[in-house]
Amino acid sequence: MANIGYTLMCEQRGPRDLVDDAVRAEAAGFDFAVCSDHYYPWLPEQGHAPYAWAVLGAAAYATERIGLMSFVTCPIQRYHPAVVAQKAATVGVMSGGRFTLGLGAGENLNEHVAGGWPHTTQRHHMLDEALEIIRPLLEGKTVHHSGVYFDVPDAKLWDLPEQPVPIGVAVSGRSSCELAARHADALVAVEPDPKLIEMYREAGGRGPCYGQVALCYGPDEQECARIAHEQFRWFNLGWKVMAELPHPRSFHAAAQSTTPDQVAEQIPCGPDLDRHVEAVQKFVDAGFTDVAVVQIGGDTQPEFLDVAQKELLPALNRLSPSARP
Repeated sequence: MANIGYTLMCEQRGPRDLVDDAVRAEAAGFDFAVCSDHYYPWLPEQGHAPYAWAVLGAAAYATERIGLMSFVTCPIQRYHPAVVAQKAATVGVMSGGRFTLGLGAGENLNEHVAGGWPHTTQRHHMLDEALEIIRPLLEGKTVHHSGVYFDVPDAKLWDLPEQPVPIGVAVSGRSSCELAARHADALVAVEPDPKLIEMYREAGGRGPCYGQVALCYGPDEQECARIAHEQFRWFNLGWKVMAELPHPRSFHAAAQSTTPDQVAEQIPCGPDLDRHVEAVQKFVDAGFTDVAVVQIGGDTQPEFLDVAQKELLPALNRLSPSARP
């Protein structure tokens, strides 16, 4: 049985609303909530980008049961790895051990605010080195590190949860799957690709596998398709493009040829429960143990959470590999 999560999408919601949504998601019965960590929205129409760590801290204090996760934080440029470890440990304490630190190599969209964007190979090397700093700090060790990209003369965390904060690493291919198996406790991916999990397991990874699926649930299919196109038309650009574009206007320009029909073909829209369940089922069949849903449209979150509690979650909680709704 998969654990079902809810996405606190900072690109489409203000900070106070996001915390309220976390509380409502817990009441609705979601197992965990993931929080995006962006400096910019993907598109101007989304309209938000609050500081994710303030949201996570407030959500940790405002909730009691639901798991929390950064999805994902880049520890190589905008944040120094030692500071990321401190933030993660603090949220771990505030949540009573309910927090997982999700990490990835990041995107130019968010990281260029702190300087020039490294090339792909360099930033993956930077992530590898960052994990060599973050992991021991979260284990309560004192770190003295002089590396290729980062210096930590002397660092120790003074507030830690009872158990070390688990780490998840976002993957896209064999090298990142091996990195996740070597340094992390979990895998993170946004495509239902069983090969990623196979490579992670082959490399020795034994932890949970987190996926994420976008949907737009609502009573009017055409209106849902319009919202999905307005706010998620960047979704099919591919990671190699998405990681390099520097600004929301860049994503707007790159996605101009994407039509509402193309979006609706790949993102389930409207009131048909089976279509939304099927989208999550693809991740479960691929071997993902934890799947977070993204409800597209900031203003639709309260209504979605009500419907999720009554209809969507009961159906999703019955999912198992190869089952069909």
